[in-house]
Amino acid sequence: MIKGKRKEVLSWCLYDWANSAFALTVLAGFFPLFFKSYYSGADAIKSTMWLGIGHFAAGLIIAVLSLIMGALADSGMGKKRFLGFFLVMGAMSTAALFLVAQGAWAAALILFILGNVGFSCSGLFYDSLLVDVADNKSMDFVSSLGFGLGYIGSVFLFIFNVVMTMKPELFGLRDMAHAVKISFLTVAVWWLVFSIPLFLFVKEKKRMRSTAGSAFKSIESTFVTIRHTFSAIIKKKVLLLFLCAWWLYFDGVNTFIRMAVDFGLSIGFTANALMTALIIVQFVAFPSSLLFGYLSERVGTGRMIALGVLIYIFVTSFGSLFMRTETHFIVLAAITGVAQGGIQALSRSYFGKLIPADKSTEYFSFYNIVARFAIVGPVIVGGVALASRKIGAPDFLASRIGISSVNLFFILGLFFLLWAEKARKNESVESREQRAELTSTTT
Repeated sequence: MIKGKRKEVLSWCLYDWANSAFALTVLAGFFPLFFKSYYSGADAIKSTMWLGIGHFAAGLIIAVLSLIMGALADSGMGKKRFLGFFLVMGAMSTAALFLVAQGAWAAALILFILGNVGFSCSGLFYDSLLVDVADNKSMDFVSSLGFGLGYIGSVFLFIFNVVMTMKPELFGLRDMAHAVKISFLTVAVWWLVFSIPLFLFVKEKKRMRSTAGSAFKSIESTFVTIRHTFSAIIKKKVLLLFLCAWWLYFDGVNTFIRMAVDFGLSIGFTANALMTALIIVQFVAFPSSLLFGYLSERVGTGRMIALGVLIYIFVTSFGSLFMRTETHFIVLAAITGVAQGGIQALSRSYFGKLIPADKSTEYFSFYNIVARFAIVGPVIVGGVALASRKIGAPDFLASRIGISSVNLFFILGLFFLLWAEKARKNESVESREQRAELTSTTT
C-alpha cells in the first residue's frame, strides 16, 4: 500500500466494490430475468427484442457521452462532482425499479437504460481519479486491488440476493417477485453506501480552475485528437485490423453476457439454474484470466485470444443447437468463464504492444471508444429471433437461432484477428530485414 495514502487508496477501491453490484445483479442477472417474466407484457421473443433495443440504446448514449465526459474529466472541472451526479442517477434509477408494476415494461426499460448510463459514466470519472490516488509505480497495484474488491463485493451481494429470491419466506417476503424487487433496492443502497468513503477521503489534485470556455476547448481538442489518432491507425495495417477484430469479438462477448439469461428463460430453464450459472462464471473467470496471461507468455498473446474466441464459438454453437438441460447451461457457463476474463485482459496488452509508447494515452482512448461502440449484438439477437418466428419457426427454435447469430461477431472477429497476426509477423520480418540491411551497410 502507498505510504501515507492507505485510507485514500482503500476509499477509491471501495467504489469498485460499490458499483460492481449493479454489473452483476442488475445488468447480467436479475433484470433480464425479471424483464421477461414480470415487467414485460410481451411474449418471450418480443421481450428479447425489446431487451436488445434497451441495451443498444444505453450503449449508444454511453458511447456518445463518454467522448464528452472524458474531455470534461481531463479539463479538471471536478471529477467527484460528475461522478456523484451519475452515481445518484444510476442508483436512484435502480431503486425505482422496485416501484414498477407488473407489465409496465416500458417504464422498466427506461429506468434500466438510465441505470446503465449512470453506472458507465460514473465509472469513467472513477477511473480518471486513479491518477489522483496513485503514482506510476503503484498504479497497477491500486487498479488491480480495485478490480479484485469489485469482483468479491459483487459476488457477495449477488449470492445473498440469489438466496433471497430462492427462499423468500426465510426473509419474510411474499414471493420471488417481491424478493427480486428488494434485490434492486439492495444494489442501490450498496452502491450509495460504499461510495461514501471516496467522497470523504479521496482528494483531487489541484488543477488550474476550469471555465466553461476551457471545458469546451477540451471537448473540441478530444475530437481533434480522435481524428488524428484514427488517421495514424489507418496507416498502420496491423492496428486497423486488430481494432476491427476487437470491436467484433468484444461485441460478441458483451452480447453473450447480457443476453444469456434471457436466452435461458426463453427455452424454459428455471431462474435458480440461471443464477447458479452466473455465480459459477464469476468464480471461474478471475483465475482463468491469470491462467490466460501465464500461457500467453509461452504460446503468444494472439493465439490465446484466438483460443478464447474459439471457446465462445463452441459454447454459442453447442448452446444454440444441442443444449437441452439446465446442467448443459451451467457447464457451458463455466466454460465461458474460462475465456471471459482472458480475452479482455489479453486484448488490452496485445494492443499495448502495437502502439507507440509515448502516445499510449491517446491510442488507448481510441481503443476504449471502439469498445464503447460494441453495442450492436443485443439488438441483432432480438431482431433475428423475431424474424425467425415471423417466417414460421416456433418460439424455442427462434430463440436458439437468435442467440446463434452472435457467432457472426465471433467468426468475423477471429478472421480479422488472424489477419492482424499475419500482418504483425510480416512487419516483424520486414523490420528485422531492414535492421540487418542497415547493419551490413554501415559495416
